[in-house]
Amino acid sequence: MMPKLLIGSHVSTRGGFSKAAMRAREQGGRSFQYFPKNPRSLRLKEWSATDAAACNAYCVEHQLQSIAHSPYPINPAHGSDRGQELYELTIASLRNDLDIAEACGSKGIVVHFGHMHSLDPLEGYRNIINCFNDVLEGWQGNAKILIENQAGDHGPMGTTLEEMVQIRQLCRYPDSIGFCLDTCHAYAAGLWNGGMDEALIDKGNRLGYWSALCGVHLNDSKYPYGSKKDRHARVGQGYIGTEGMRWMTDQEAVRGIPIVLESETGPDGTHREDIQMILSWE
Repeated sequence: MMPKLLIGSHVSTRGGFSKAAMRAREQGGRSFQYFPKNPRSLRLKEWSATDAAACNAYCVEHQLQSIAHSPYPINPAHGSDRGQELYELTIASLRNDLDIAEACGSKGIVVHFGHMHSLDPLEGYRNIINCFNDVLEGWQGNAKILIENQAGDHGPMGTTLEEMVQIRQLCRYPDSIGFCLDTCHAYAAGLWNGGMDEALIDKGNRLGYWSALCGVHLNDSKYPYGSKKDRHARVGQGYIGTEGMRWMTDQEAVRGIPIVLESETGPDGTHREDIQMILSWE
């Protein structure tokens, strides 16, 4: 029997993490994504363990799953080339996110693959591996680093399944690393053709990508295939279209894990309309 389709959306944490979980359920979601702290800053958050525990308990009671999304300034590919102080803050920020995600009962923290331009094409990849090793050293929790594929708007890094899998395999703690597939990014980068792409499924199975998938960003694309532009559209309202998005939600690998919308909300200011539409596909 196919696992359930755990569709939800990114929600605000205004009022606390437990309030975010309630917000997700109120709009009909079975999962959700949230920012553990200010998405535009690496500054560490002093968070309430009581609130996080309440979030976890609410999710268990109502069978909600969640993932957290680390702040946008995080770029593991830079390493310490912008200074040791910034590197150490990046490590501390990601550990802060992991601690919060663990306390909230989340599957992990979504981290963009990262990008850098260097005369040595492998430097950025070495930096990512070292960064994740430093973050995960001594980590005992269940929450994982979830590497997100990129659209290619900053260059080719992080746009292929091979890169995701290689980074995970070369890290010292692969069991604490998983993946988050962004459908818009995959389409924009030329990774997924936006249709019934059996070659993508076969490649993911061969590489071991799908077995480590822990989350999906279900986003349509405002720009055509291979555009390398990271611009999300509401499901069925972009170049991928309803048929392609529905095909993706039919894949066994994306069932039973958080699938979240990161696009514009509907007329009521929530993702309720899109969530209901996607649930009708079951």
